[in-house]
Amino acid sequence: MTIEIDHSSLSVSDFAAAKKFYTAALKPLRIEIVMEFPAEVTGSVDVAGLGADGKPFLWLADAGKTTPRVHLAFRAENRAQVDAFHAAALAAGGTDNGAPGLRPIYHPNYYGAFVLDADGHNIEAVCHSPE
Repeated sequence: MTIEIDHSSLSVSDFAAAKKFYTAALKPLRIEIVMEFPAEVTGSVDVAGLGADGKPFLWLADAGKTTPRVHLAFRAENRAQVDAFHAAALAAGGTDNGAPGLRPIYHPNYYGAFVLDADGHNIEAVCHSPE
């Protein structure tokens, strides 16, 4: 059996802006909001679950800014998706933290791009295949 992380959560300081940013930035990776629950349901804060195929794996929580910052890397199917993620994230208000390109320090086919969200979280898309 392979052990995997099932889901993770980020506290964000501006819930509406974070939903808008992540929806736009992750759309090229086929990731979208699949569930939302208000504070009345969760008992504490509004949350939005992003994922694919109806399964949320990244939750945004309207719980305020966090320290330290988080690094999340999303696997892309190909290098074109990495490029599209970077462009979409910048257009959605992200800050460039590493343009799309090979990072051979990790391995010869590691192709990634990095963007900081409004809370300073380092968001990455990475493709491990040679194309």
